[in-house]
Amino acid sequence: MARSNVEKLRQFYDQFTSDDHVLILINADPDAISSSMAVKRLLWRRVASSTIAHINVIKRTDNLAMIRLLNVNMVNIREIEKASFNRFVLVDSQPDHNKLFQQFDFNVIIDHHPETYKNRAFADIRPRFGATATIMTEYLRAAKIKPSMKLATSLFYGIKNDTSNFERQALIEDVRAFQFLYRHANIHLVRKIEQEELRFDFFKFFKIAFDSFRRRKGRVFVHLGTVTSPDICVLIADFFLRVNSVNWSIISGVYNKKLIIIFRNDGLRKNAGTVARESFGAFGSAGGHKTMARAEMLLSDLTEITDPKNNDGMLKWIMNQVGKKAGKK
Repeated sequence: MARSNVEKLRQFYDQFTSDDHVLILINADPDAISSSMAVKRLLWRRVASSTIAHINVIKRTDNLAMIRLLNVNMVNIREIEKASFNRFVLVDSQPDHNKLFQQFDFNVIIDHHPETYKNRAFADIRPRFGATATIMTEYLRAAKIKPSMKLATSLFYGIKNDTSNFERQALIEDVRAFQFLYRHANIHLVRKIEQEELRFDFFKFFKIAFDSFRRRKGRVFVHLGTVTSPDICVLIADFFLRVNSVNWSIISGVYNKKLIIIFRNDGLRKNAGTVARESFGAFGSAGGHKTMARAEMLLSDLTEITDPKNNDGMLKWIMNQVGKKAGKK
C-alpha cells in the first residue's frame, strides 16, 4: 500500500516543473478546501506559483468559519486570468460535475466521487474512500511531509464532515488518516467551525419544513420554494433523517433558477445516488453516494412538466418522480 502511494505521488509530481504556474480548482466545501490546501503544500517550492480558486459562492457558515479560522487563501474563479496559468488541478470533483470545470484541460484530477471522466493526463479517483482529504493525507505521508496545524485541522475536518463522523461510507484508510491527523490538528478549532453551522435567518426555512413536510411511509419530502442557499436543503435533509422512523429525507428548493434536490437515507438496502440518477438524471445532473445524493436542473427545462412557481405542484411532481424507487433501492 505504501509503495502504491509513493508511486502515485511520483506520478503526481511528474506533471509539474519548477516553471509552472498552477491553478487548483474546487467547488468549495470542507473536503475540497482541505484537499486543495494539501495540493498547494505538496507543490510548495516545486512550482513557480500555485493558486486555489473556487467556482461557487461560499455561504455556509461552517465553510466561512473554516476559511477565516484557518486563514485559507482562495479566490473566486471570476477573479483569475486563465492565461496566467499553464497547469490545472481539480480536486474533490470531476469536469462534468460543473460546466465551469469543462473550460479547463486538467493535468491532474484527484477525487473520491464515482468516476465519470476519462480524458486526462493523471487521475487518482477512489470512489470507495469517504473523503478526498484521506487521499491527500496519504500523499502527504508518502512525501514524508508533517502537516502544519492548520493543514492537519482542515484535513481532519474534511474527513469528519464528508463521512459525517464515520456514519457514512468510509474505509480503514479514512480511519487511519483521521487518527494520523488527530495528532497534529487543533480539535478546539474543529469544534468552533462545527458550531457555526446555523444562522438565525435559516430558521424560517425550518419552519416552512415543519409546516409543510409530507410523509410517505418512512420517507419525508419537503419543498422549500426559493432558498438563499442550497445548503439550507442539506441542513434540513440531515435533520429529518435523525427523526425516529424516517429512513429517507428528500428536500428541495429553488436557487439561482435551478431546482436543487438533496437526498439522504439510512443506507439500509437503498442507494441514494441511484435513486437520484434514475428519478432526475433525464432533467439535469443527478447522482451521489449510497446514503447521500443531489440533483440539479434548470427551472426553464421543467416548465412543460410542472409550474415552478407552484410549490405544492412541484412537491407532488418530485414525489411522483421518486415514486417507488426509494423503496426498491
